[in-house]
Amino acid sequence: MRAPGGGPAPARQVVNVGDHAIGRDFVIIAGPCAVESEEQTVETARRVKEAGAHLLRGGAYKPRTSPLDFQGLGDEGLRILRAAREETGLPVVTEVMDARDIEKVSASADLLQVGSRNMQNYTLLKELGRAERPVLLKRGMSATLEEWLGAASYILAGGNERVILCERGIRTFETCTRNTLDLSVVPAAKAASPLPVIVDPSHGTGRADLILPMSLAAVAAGADGLLVEVHPDPAHAKSDRQQQIKPEAFSDLVRAVGDLVLHLRTR
Repeated sequence: MRAPGGGPAPARQVVNVGDHAIGRDFVIIAGPCAVESEEQTVETARRVKEAGAHLLRGGAYKPRTSPLDFQGLGDEGLRILRAAREETGLPVVTEVMDARDIEKVSASADLLQVGSRNMQNYTLLKELGRAERPVLLKRGMSATLEEWLGAASYILAGGNERVILCERGIRTFETCTRNTLDLSVVPAAKAASPLPVIVDPSHGTGRADLILPMSLAAVAAGADGLLVEVHPDPAHAKSDRQQQIKPEAFSDLVRAVGDLVLHLRTR
């Protein structure tokens, strides 16, 4: 990788997760913010697969602002994710928060997520550089592009070249959204790095009504995929209920995104 700005764009890198080539094929990752029960997770997995999702997301460990908020089911959440994968065949994406848990989480996940709060947890990043699983690296909420790519370099330096970047919104003065989704960073990151770049419009906006338009905007900006939160009953979700959409809305999103991807690739 190189510093942002100037020079030709690097050759694109493809990261294989299951049967999906992220960086070559447009990939949609979908599922609940948190694993709450086996019924909720497996139902969501079935519904998003029917709609056209390629991978299943779900948090077994949840880093929350308040210690009083739902922290996830932990090891039981990992078991449920394995059950959902066995039921649907969808590869699993889940967050790893501690370097000591990498091996355990890897047994249940096909793609290891580093959350925004841990983007500069260098001990974790170094260990992920030796991991056998690909890594989805979310941008820190106050990170510059250079800092984000620097964090990716820690993983790459350890020998793990299967890194996917995820823009999930940054903190600005604006209060009408949870974060400010920085879609300008998508082409900028792709110009500075060969790594695939996907976009998380759920955390990026914190608003269910903005997920579809920002997903379409992410496609237009050149994103290689999306990370979308879907819950069968968002009003009663245990975390981030304002930014999770119902499976029916997700089906509409997949159709609209698919149409735009096809249009852009065949024009």
